[in-house]
Amino acid sequence: MCGIVGYTGKGLALSPVLEGLRRLEYRGYDSAGIALVVTKGAPLWIEKRAGKLGNLEEILGDAIPESHSGIGHTRWATHGGPTDDNAHPHLDNEGKLALIHNGIIENYVELRAELEKRGHTFKSETDTESVVHLLSDARKTHKGDLAAAMREVCGQLRGSFTLLAIHSDEPGRIVGSRRNSPLVVGVGEGENFLASDVSAFISHTKRALELGQDEVVDITASSIVVTDASGKVLPHREYEISWDASAAERGGYAHFMLKEIYEQPKAIADTLIGRTAGLDPEITAGIDLKGINKVVIIACGTAYHAGLVGKYAIEKWADISVDVELASEYRYREPSVDAQTLIIPISQSGETMDTLMAMRYARSHGARVFSVCNTNGSTIPRESDAVLYTHAGPEIAVASTKAFTAQLIAMYLLALHLGRVRGTLDSKIAHEIELELAELPAKVEQVLETVEPLRELTRKFKDSSSMLFLGRHVGFPTALEGALKLKELAYMHAEGFAGGELKHGPIALIDTGTPVIAIMPAVGTLLAEKMASNVQEVKARGAIIIAISDAPLASADHLIRIPSTHEFLQPILSVVPLQVIAYEMAIARGNDVDQPRNLAKSVTVE
Repeated sequence: MCGIVGYTGKGLALSPVLEGLRRLEYRGYDSAGIALVVTKGAPLWIEKRAGKLGNLEEILGDAIPESHSGIGHTRWATHGGPTDDNAHPHLDNEGKLALIHNGIIENYVELRAELEKRGHTFKSETDTESVVHLLSDARKTHKGDLAAAMREVCGQLRGSFTLLAIHSDEPGRIVGSRRNSPLVVGVGEGENFLASDVSAFISHTKRALELGQDEVVDITASSIVVTDASGKVLPHREYEISWDASAAERGGYAHFMLKEIYEQPKAIADTLIGRTAGLDPEITAGIDLKGINKVVIIACGTAYHAGLVGKYAIEKWADISVDVELASEYRYREPSVDAQTLIIPISQSGETMDTLMAMRYARSHGARVFSVCNTNGSTIPRESDAVLYTHAGPEIAVASTKAFTAQLIAMYLLALHLGRVRGTLDSKIAHEIELELAELPAKVEQVLETVEPLRELTRKFKDSSSMLFLGRHVGFPTALEGALKLKELAYMHAEGFAGGELKHGPIALIDTGTPVIAIMPAVGTLLAEKMASNVQEVKARGAIIIAISDAPLASADHLIRIPSTHEFLQPILSVVPLQVIAYEMAIARGNDVDQPRNLAKSVTVE
């Protein structure tokens, strides 16, 4: 969840390191720090501060020493609070070795106890500091070979981690390693980069290398050496980044989230390109989809809600039982999994630790894996039997918007594909759905053209203590997503409910003036009248009804009209107003839209 970046090359290191940290701050913003190699053999230059990156930038000033290699870190706190001492980088007792870390070291307590016995002095509460002292000792054992020391130390660690280290005796060298946590190499001309995300170096190079589990990378300005745990040199696995630096800029919008809301038509269209007539059969050539008797979707947060919508579509079109599981809970109850189970992990980053570990559990029990992911070369797709990439582009705001709608598109495409392969979907119905899918980008544009009155309406409820969301069928997961967005951004109580469940308890939450957002089923569907009755039930108890509907609704105090579409596709349209409501509520309440408190974009710890 932390952002890490390293640079070595012909240029001055401070600029690309700071630039990388700015682009990575969405991964964590509890503190930030930088370490630079200035003079060979001398103590490293280091500055770090609690709080957002701006706090660090304020104290840097103009007196920055000349350096051509360095590392930087922006933190999401796990062990130890967000203080200056706990900020990364951490130094060994000589001040010549610096380390930054993303992840959790599970055996740090025992390591720290042993190191203190050896005479090492600790200055922080972090698990990371144990690693830098271990690495310092190991480097001396290996006669100054930092890469060999890194391999030895990684063998002593339990947990998940990405590590980057520099030593002033080797000014142009950076060594890194990863286990269950992301690390990519940026390949430049006379310069090279290491980072937890390609966005850190995208303005400098679009060439990147994948790193596998427990691999160690050793870079200088002119060389990249990747080795396994035993020291065997491995071949490079290079790929081209498909987007450019402008995609990670605000582009004139007030916030990244607002920009990403408005990028949804393009994200949907790009994810549909070449797929509206069906997925390439080669994509699942290695999976016997006809022999599958159960589908399990595993995901977290917003991706979990996309999975819930996918359940409706797959069960209807492919006629197969689907479970949707919270990845953080899945493997701990030891579920029944076998070779006839298809696992569908959904992850924007492809590095979500809970989802990755749940997927590995299922694979170890024989399941086949067909992942949905937005990030090429990330761990989850690399460890899958097949992958359906979404093409939402980089999503910088912590609260997901365009990644969610792209995930919904992927679930529809996958459901159609399963229905075709299994022979359960009528070709005429499939064609009709495909035509509707192709119209979605334009229909989302229509919704976005009418959101200004909604922004004004939202501000009227900024002092509300609670907001409830109701939905039925695919509208229920949409309600859950709307409530999650409001919690993330407005820091207020928000709950999503299935409309039919109101009378079984939740209706007790309704009081005079309680705002209730009702996501109405498509007109003419079986549940449209049922949901209208649910709305009447809460209105009779004093609720203010904000309805999202493709037709007028007499009981609504406020109506948000969306275009008509196939009932299963309606979440694509109805979620956009919910995103706008959460965005505007955050602004009205004075909150940070792009970096809400206590959250980080990519959750790479369990």
